[in-house]
Amino acid sequence: MFRLHHAAIAALLPLSLAACGGGDRPSNTLAPAQVSTIGVNSYLWRASLETLSFMPMAQVDSAGGVIVTDWYANPAAPTERMKLTVTILDRDLRADALSVAASRQLYNGTQWLEAPVQAATVQQLEAIILTRARELRRSTVIG
Repeated sequence: MFRLHHAAIAALLPLSLAACGGGDRPSNTLAPAQVSTIGVNSYLWRASLETLSFMPMAQVDSAGGVIVTDWYANPAAPTERMKLTVTILDRDLRADALSVAASRQLYNGTQWLEAPVQAATVQQLEAIILTRARELRRSTVIG
């Protein structure tokens, strides 16, 4: 089964993350794409929490579909830190039902200053979460 390596994601977070892939099973063996036991799609929710589990959480709201991390600095790059907001916008498992926003800061020796985040970093984080959500769905085979 797919398992994210938190240290690897943490190391690559400020850089360009590699999206994980996987083959598809026939659609008749998949669990429903819409799961609403919480306020948002549970596959996207679980995948987001798993992907970001190495970061400290500032806010987690399953009814509203929002996860906000606190600042995280990779021990290998202590003068750089990131903060993420993941928003799940729908009950369906779709790419446009997920939004990731990132903030990045660099320490100049006396204070933290805002720094740009590469668009590819956000896109690849979204791809990792979507891939994991699809894997969670595939693992829930309907009878």
